[in-house]
Parts: sequence; structure tokens; C-alpha cells
Amino acid sequence: MEEEELLKKRFRELAGKCYQNNQYTFTGFLSLAELSCFYEMEGELSYVPWKVWGGGEFCERAMIRFGSPQELGYEEAFPIACIGAKPLAAKFADALTHRDFLGALMNLGIERSTLGDIFIVDQTGYFFCGENMADFIIENLTRVKHTSVLCSREEKVPELTRPEMQEMRVQIASERIDGVLSKVCRLSRNEGAALFGQKKVFVNGRLCENGSRSLKSGDVVTLRGWGKFVYSGSQGVSKKGKINALILYYGKGR
Repeated sequence: MEEEELLKKRFRELAGKCYQNNQYTFTGFLSLAELSCFYEMEGELSYVPWKVWGGGEFCERAMIRFGSPQELGYEEAFPIACIGAKPLAAKFADALTHRDFLGALMNLGIERSTLGDIFIVDQTGYFFCGENMADFIIENLTRVKHTSVLCSREEKVPELTRPEMQEMRVQIASERIDGVLSKVCRLSRNEGAALFGQKKVFVNGRLCENGSRSLKSGDVVTLRGWGKFVYSGSQGVSKKGKINALILYYGKGR
């Protein structure tokens, strides 16, 4: 609770600074839980406009920017850089994972709040970081696990962050989120209920503790430790009155 209160205090400070000084202010990269904490304060901080962005459309870790062009009269981009870390000799490279890249980055002594999402495409790791850390990372990240890598800035960001998605069709009694989760993740009623109590379920980036909440078409559900999916809504009703629902789930996790 103390960490949460400190985080809320920081949000208040950044929003107040933006309002009083007529300038953009930014958080570092925030986790889903930290973003959910911010969303709880939407009413309190409604006096200043804000935007959430992680560098790409599908990023989970993201910054908050307080301020808008309409209010401040100018635009300022998020201070986010995209770095690519490519093996020097792909033939001899390890099969590197998200954890390998994250571990190598953290071993440089940088804070987690300076790092956004990490994606792996064709043995190359792509990750978002704070602009103020980009040159340091490019210069110092030379090895991931046992693989030598060369880092450089990347410009084509959106294509990198579009995850592979696969279709799943399930039959559900209703669009309640607990029932949908049980079908998608093959969980018992008790197992599913426990996840809500453990604060592991997020809908559109916001913490969901109510298992009876109804999902709407387009809702993005994230289950920490399990993955995420998009609820695409009803595709009709079966002869037994069950809803035939379409689920788009992410084929590759972060």
C-alpha cells in the first residue's frame, strides 16, 4: 500500500507540474498494475489531459504523458526510443528469450522504469526504452547470454509490435468474464475466482476484480502470468442456447 500511495503522489505531482507550468510531463514506463493504479485516479486528475503510450500499438508497458497540443499549444513526442539488438553471428547465436534480453539489460544497472516491452523477431531483440538511456544501452549492451549482439536504433516500430494472433471459438453461457476466462484458460470455477482475488485480471489495461463483469466485443483481457486475448463477441447462439464466442489470443507472449 505504501508503494501505491507513493505512486499516486507522483502522478499528482506530474499532473500539477504540467498544469502550473504549461509544459508536458512524463512518467517512466509503467506496468499493468501501475497503470491500473493511475486509472483509479482519472476523476481526481481530470483537470489535465493525458495520454498513455508505450512506443507501439500493442505495448503493455507504457508511459503517461500529461498535457495535450490543444491545451499547451504545441506537440511533444514521448521520449521513447526503439532499440534492436541483433546477433553478430546468427548461425552461432543462442535461442534467446524475453527473459534473456531483460536480464542482460537489467545487468547494465538501469532501472526497470526505463524499459518498455521487449519483442523477439528472427533472433533479433527489439525493445523500447527511455530516450535518455538509448545511447548508453547501444554502447554497453554487447552480449545477451552467450551471444554477442550489435545494438542500433530502429525506426519501423509499429510492424514490430503487432503480435501473432490465433482464433479460438468457445461456447459460453453468458459474456461474464469469469465464464469466458474459464473456457479460454481451461480453469475450474474456483481457480478462476482466485485470479480475481489475486489481482491478476485486467480489462483494457484496468484491473478487474469483479468476475461478473460482462465483456464487450473488442475488450482486451490480460491475465498476468497466463497471457492475453481479445474478446471478439458473439458469433451466434447454439441449439442449446449457448453463445458461440470468438476469441483472438496472442500466439507469442511477452
